[in-house]
Amino acid sequence: MDHAISPESPSLSRRQLLNFLTGTAVATTVGAVLYPAAQFLVPPLEVSEGGGILAKDKNGTPITARQLLAEPSGTRALIAGLAGEPTYLTIQDNGVLAPMGIVDNCTHLGCTFPWNPAEQQFQCPCHGSRYTPEGVVVRGPANLPLKIVHVAIQDDAIWLYPWTELDPRTGELPWWV
Repeated sequence: MDHAISPESPSLSRRQLLNFLTGTAVATTVGAVLYPAAQFLVPPLEVSEGGGILAKDKNGTPITARQLLAEPSGTRALIAGLAGEPTYLTIQDNGVLAPMGIVDNCTHLGCTFPWNPAEQQFQCPCHGSRYTPEGVVVRGPANLPLKIVHVAIQDDAIWLYPWTELDPRTGELPWWV
């Protein structure tokens, strides 16, 4: 048995070893710099498996349930909802959020409108449509109820989910599905 190394085929030359070590050092440094940059550029997970999204304020910052529930009961908070649609969330008399949010788009021409606390109605300033606190048409020209969404709280985060089952106000399939 001959254990001598043949001089004709060296396994790794000095130049190859230095190239390997330099490449490894460069790749490690570049990876250490690019990983945090990539983490910064990738938005955090704000969409759930069921198609829900986090409720956000006008600046796109997620709103916590604690933040909304600090307001008095009967308060209607306007937030950015599904697909960025303005949505009203209501604080009920028992101090919890209503399980149904009302999308702030008039079903006549899509105008946004304010909540009128004096008359307890949503009133569209464009053409005069009026809606009950639940979003049912009181006066036209709008002839469809306002779109609604599910509201759920999980770990102090407010999640909004599309409403796809029967509309509790009409007992029919929603017009927006």
